[in-house]
Formats: sequence, C-alpha cells, structure tokens
Amino acid sequence: MKLKNYIIGLLGLMLFACQDDDHQFGDIVAPSNLTVTAELAGADADNPNGDGSGVVTFTANADNAISYSFIHNGNQKTEPSGSTSFIFSDLGVNTYTITAIAYGTAGVKSSTTVEVEVLATYAPPPELLQKLIGDGSKTWRIKSSQAGHFGLGPPEGSVPAEWYAAGPNEKAGVGMYDDRYIFNEDGTFTFITNATNDDGGTDPSGTVFGRAGLVDQLGSSGGETNGADIENLPYDDFQESWVIIGPGGVETISLTGLGFIGYYTGGSHNYRIFDWTSSPNDIVLSTTDGNGEFEWWFVLTSE
Repeated sequence: MKLKNYIIGLLGLMLFACQDDDHQFGDIVAPSNLTVTAELAGADADNPNGDGSGVVTFTANADNAISYSFIHNGNQKTEPSGSTSFIFSDLGVNTYTITAIAYGTAGVKSSTTVEVEVLATYAPPPELLQKLIGDGSKTWRIKSSQAGHFGLGPPEGSVPAEWYAAGPNEKAGVGMYDDRYIFNEDGTFTFITNATNDDGGTDPSGTVFGRAGLVDQLGSSGGETNGADIENLPYDDFQESWVIIGPGGVETISLTGLGFIGYYTGGSHNYRIFDWTSSPNDIVLSTTDGNGEFEWWFVLTSE
C-alpha cells in the first residue's frame, strides 16, 4: 500500500510539474499585421529611386513579433529591432525583391515580400578591381610583419591606427594571422579560418579573433577572453558575398551577412578602402564597430 501511494504521489507531482511548465511557456501566437517600409537613401520627388548609392533601409513591424529577418538573394539579416539596410549595386535602375519574416514565440513566423526600384550609379575603378581579384581570384591576409597592421582610432578617423597600433607579429597566436580572405570575380568572399589546416588537404575548422560582446553574433562558443578581446574562438571556414560601393564618394568593400576581415567588430560589415595605391601588394582598410566606439584598421597583403 505504501508503494502504491508513493507511485500515485509521484505521478501527481510529475503532472503538476508539466502543467507548471506549460503555464510558464505561455500561449504560442503567430505574428500578425506584418508591414514593411523601404526608405531609399536620398530619395525625393526628383530622385524617386534614390541618390545612386543603392542603400535602402527596410523597417518591419508586426503584432506579437519578437524578432525579424530580411532576405534578399540568399543573404539573410536577422534584426530584433526590425530595421536593417541593404546595398544594391547593379548599375542603373533595377527591381529587387525582399522577403521580411516576423518571428513570434516558439519560432512561429509570418512573412511578406516587397519590391523596390533602386538606382545605382557607382562603378569601381578597373584598376582597383584588378588589384583586389587579379585575373579572377586573389587571396589576402593580414600583413603581420608590418607595424600598424592592426589597430584602432576614433570612429571614421582619418589617421590609421591613431590610438593603438600593433607591433610586428604582436598578435601571433590569437587566431588572426592564419586567416585568409579570398575575393572572387563572381562576387563570392571566402574566409579560411586556418590556412595551415589545409596544407595537404581541406580542413574547414579553425579559430577567429574578435571583440567581446560583438563576436557573440557569430553564434560560436569557447575562445579565450583577454580584456575586451576574444581570442581563438572556434569557427569554420565560410562564404559570403562582396561588392565595392562608393557611399559619399568613399570606396568601400561591403560584405554580406556576418562576413568580416581580421577582427570581428559587428557593425555594418563595410570596410572603407583607405589606401590601395601606395603599395602594389597592400590595401589599408578600416571599419567602425557595432558599438560605434572605435574605428578598426587593417593592412592586408596579397599572396
């Protein structure tokens, strides 16, 4: 009898626990009334398709939504705020389709599509393209032997590594110097996270270097915390897309998705081309981090 009462009591406790969990989870409600607006940079009555930069900001809003994603041509951006920007670079006026997805509790979602007609007028100099991709593909790396190959300064500053400049090979062993960045003529960008792994074969595993808090966007765990840096964060090779744009007349490499170079900083994933003419094999880039705190500088050299 004692055993029977014990079993009945245990079942009752389990039932109570299950009911309590269901209560805590709450109702599953799909987002509704999803709307999307598109704001073209520089658009006005005389320039309905924008100012030629190709920049469009999309803003989504829905009832019962906790996050949003935007998809164009396979490139997906997830933004809890419901706002993100795309850069369209095909010359002339072209029509693009964007899919917006609103996510609710337990992953339920609603989606809609919008079309925008966007003007793009910028074409990069042929000499710059030749330098970046050569005859169709070129591999780049951080020029670790040069002082100032990595550093920081004020946002959008004009002095490379103004506040801090790494000395030659100062960042050895943190997961950056063995990375390779491959720019291909077809617009694909391949990031090799550990080039030494591929000696004699293909091994996609490796590690990367990034800013604490921001590098969490990569969705990886592990790594070593060193002040505000995360060193040797495990991360596999990946591929994104690249395009050269010219916002405000400033030549810029724009990477899709979570593409980055050197040190993960979040932000726009746009890299200002500060200098590509001073050295036949080098390019100096900079980007503002996702916190708007620093401008990060990189010197790349081609292999």
